[in-house]
Amino acid sequence: MNLNIQRSRLVHRAHLVTAGTLALLFAPWSEGAETQTRPNVLMISIDDLNDWTGFLSDPQSITPHMDALASRGRNFTNAHCAVPVCSPSRISVLSGVAPTTHGSYELGPRYEDLPALRDTPTIQRYFRDQGYLTIAGGKVLHHGFGGRISGDIDRSLGRKRSPRPAKPMNRPADWSGAWDWGPHPLADSEMADYQLARQAGKALQEEFDRPFFMTIGFFRPHVPLFVPPRWFDLYDGRSLQLPRTPGSDLEDLPENFLGINNYAVAPTHAQVVAHGKQRGLTQAYLASVSFVDHCVGIVMEALKSSPHAASTLVVLWSDHGFHLGEKQHWAKRSLWEESTRVPLLFAGPGIKPGNGCPEPVSLLDIYPTLVQLCGLARNPKLEGLSLAPQLHDPASPRKRPAITSSYFGNHSIRTRHWRLIAYRDGARELYDHREDPGEFRNLASDPAHRETMERLARWLPRNAAPEVKTRSERSRAPSRRASDR
Repeated sequence: MNLNIQRSRLVHRAHLVTAGTLALLFAPWSEGAETQTRPNVLMISIDDLNDWTGFLSDPQSITPHMDALASRGRNFTNAHCAVPVCSPSRISVLSGVAPTTHGSYELGPRYEDLPALRDTPTIQRYFRDQGYLTIAGGKVLHHGFGGRISGDIDRSLGRKRSPRPAKPMNRPADWSGAWDWGPHPLADSEMADYQLARQAGKALQEEFDRPFFMTIGFFRPHVPLFVPPRWFDLYDGRSLQLPRTPGSDLEDLPENFLGINNYAVAPTHAQVVAHGKQRGLTQAYLASVSFVDHCVGIVMEALKSSPHAASTLVVLWSDHGFHLGEKQHWAKRSLWEESTRVPLLFAGPGIKPGNGCPEPVSLLDIYPTLVQLCGLARNPKLEGLSLAPQLHDPASPRKRPAITSSYFGNHSIRTRHWRLIAYRDGARELYDHREDPGEFRNLASDPAHRETMERLARWLPRNAAPEVKTRSERSRAPSRRASDR
């Protein structure tokens, strides 16, 4: 393209954003407006990324590219998933509907198989129906876009898997094959996430005749934790700071506190410690986080040099958190902080850099926020709240807490300072994050906090949808869950 023409287009787009788009971003779209003035959307999802990032104040994580994105937008420091496991979390984000409405609490059903979502469009479909070009690559929905939602994506960037070594590298023989780790393969170019980042970057250099909604789903730091050697070299496993795991931590918890996690294939904390694998796994996780940060950097650098740099909203999120020994637990599926808390960043036109937002927010809020920022007609199916007030002012309060559900009947209520966990059998946990960010002291039995318990309990879901199970799930023994015992 002629350089002068490209400069002219960039100047025109910048004028649209800086001169007139700010009011548009926080107001409903008027009928008949020209679609090319709407901002593009670049959505980046990262699998199993917890709060071990620089922009969430982890002291040892090396994440310069995501930190840079956070510094030029809004960092939601108290964001939480709707379900702490891949498939239902992603279904909730892309539908804007809570699991207590759609009934998916585990890996089982696909989006298109949930009766409650029969008339609920994915966010990609909703934007497509209102004039956007939809592009997607990598892991977006756990099961992909199939069946009746196969047409929601105009253009696919593909979904590949990274190579695994021919033999186990570090896992004990009795562990699941997913729980292996090590420096493999040798080059970044062999990794699926790297290839996806390059493909996305190439696509961002193109000119489009309409605004685009691009979704990029990176797989690391999901297990198995294989990334090239140079990412392991960033961290000295011998000197890593490990999570605090006092032996008495679980003594004040209800008997069923981990029963809802019996289905997980992750090793127990006792197994990790007994095999001497905690430092190795921690180093592998951090290496994987830095690797995926590099992939984010590739995409963001491509956007910066593209004709869409001034007119693209960026949202980055993770589907759920991940324990690395906290609460003597590994992986996800719990209702504690490390499992529910996720990174959530917004940046782009109309979003001024500033302080992080400490208010409790949910990944359910992404869909309505983007609808409002892009000036689309309101979608009445959505159950989240727009984050536009907090994008304008990070101190803007929110009345609604962040609600997370793990299997049917078990819920967490997270406010700015408190977490209430309520199990199906009536057991409770209560934590004050002002005094106890590690959730070591369960205050549920303390009479002094009865009023707080009652106030938080008012937010517990009522009449939650029963779990929708696949045929294979229905054939499994029900005794694996505390809520069924």
